[in-house]
Amino acid sequence: MIELEDLTKHFGSKVAVDRLSFRVKPGMVTGFLGPNGSGKSTTMRMMLDLDHPTSGSVRIDGKRYRDLEDPLTYIGALLDAKSMHGGRSAYNNLLCLAQSNRIPESRVAQVLDTVGLSAVAKKKSKGFSLGMGQRLGIAAALLGDPQVLLFDEPVNGLDPEGIHWIRNLMKTLAAEGRTIFVSSHLMSEMALTADHLIVIGQGRLLADTSMADFIHQNSRSYVRLRSPEQERLRDVLHAEGLIVVETGSGTLEIDGATTEALGELAARHQLVLHELSSQRASLEEAFMQMTADSVEYHAHSELGEQPPPAGARWGDEWDRRNAVDPAGNGAPGLPDAPGVSGPSSTSGTGKGA
Repeated sequence: MIELEDLTKHFGSKVAVDRLSFRVKPGMVTGFLGPNGSGKSTTMRMMLDLDHPTSGSVRIDGKRYRDLEDPLTYIGALLDAKSMHGGRSAYNNLLCLAQSNRIPESRVAQVLDTVGLSAVAKKKSKGFSLGMGQRLGIAAALLGDPQVLLFDEPVNGLDPEGIHWIRNLMKTLAAEGRTIFVSSHLMSEMALTADHLIVIGQGRLLADTSMADFIHQNSRSYVRLRSPEQERLRDVLHAEGLIVVETGSGTLEIDGATTEALGELAARHQLVLHELSSQRASLEEAFMQMTADSVEYHAHSELGEQPPPAGARWGDEWDRRNAVDPAGNGAPGLPDAPGVSGPSSTSGTGKGA
């Protein structure tokens, strides 16, 4: 289990993580969501003692990461697949990790086989594609056979077969009772993989709930109806006291009713239906609704003609494109975009999370 209590991280005047408290429980895949700049990568780095919190604490099975003996046997992580030594072979990269954590050398071949890299075990990792690098990073996370696993954007660079494989791998590991914590911007994959969600915005906790409850609480569900007798259908629905939304595309949308009830209503009135379907928002739509006020970096199609967004501040995309040099030289923008380069990038992973 991973436990965060009032975890806070400041970078100068910037509050990257703000009194964050939650638990990541074993036996399920927990998704970690948030807009760019929300503090996800900084939070994961603090879990691994790569960044030290300003205040608060993180515990891995009740211990700080720095107090774990042979930490790879407790927790494995994929934060940056490019962190491997390019001049070493895939095998030797993993062998160095194994030897420094007192892991049997036999485990190296096992995890290379698990991730599908046995055929290139002796190849130098600098020649690997992005997807192969991701697989090697996942192998490193699995090396100590840990009970806790962190994955940051694990499907990045993987082909469809690889995405299917990592999805099933995470589900299998969770079914074994392990703690799986995964951050991703691919909402479609998260919807297929995660059982539980932690959502943050501007470093603060926005949601700690099941996938189903998150979508239900942050989106609209309705029933869509279409009929060649649209006017009569509308009259019947109004007579039942139902609120009807006309979409302008020949369909009607009904809130607060089930497909079963509406189907039976149409049958009683001998109405022909060409469509009767239940519509539920996607995870992406629910996420956009939840985090609408927490998006830090705004982009616009014609930035030079756009007014600043509500609550805009230095570091927003609008400010970078529309500001003039404070010295009065008329030079647009600022030198370093937060989350891209320079001291404002707090995560250390280059993803701006």
